[in-house]
Amino acid sequence: MAKNNIIEAKPNTIVSGTTIKGEITTNGDFRIDGKLIGSIICKGKIVVGQTGSIEGEIECQNADFSGNISAQVKVEQLLTLKTSARLKGDVMTSKLSIEPGAMFTGSCKMDGDSLKQTTLNATQGQQPQQQEKATK
Repeated sequence: MAKNNIIEAKPNTIVSGTTIKGEITTNGDFRIDGKLIGSIICKGKIVVGQTGSIEGEIECQNADFSGNISAQVKVEQLLTLKTSARLKGDVMTSKLSIEPGAMFTGSCKMDGDSLKQTTLNATQGQQPQQQEKATK
């Protein structure tokens, strides 16, 4: 009889009362109920709970914010600001959802195509391509 080696992907978590300083890189989902000072690059979804906070930089596929965020934010698909969210910083995303009561101070650029190219180049270690000017 063969055993099935099924690995259930559970999100990584920073629990309330915990502070982490540094850089986090993960392929899975991530939930923050504590405090992160630094950057997080996530190929999945980032959830910041009501007690969670981030100061730094965020890059991910999707995000749901309910806590306090002071960061540069790049979300490839959907960024959702829940009622209790407090976001200060510049946002680049394809789609943005802001619930009544949420606070957002900063700028927002919604250009999904260039965001996907920027993220793809960053993961492959390439610089964004620039158009060459023809010289005669």
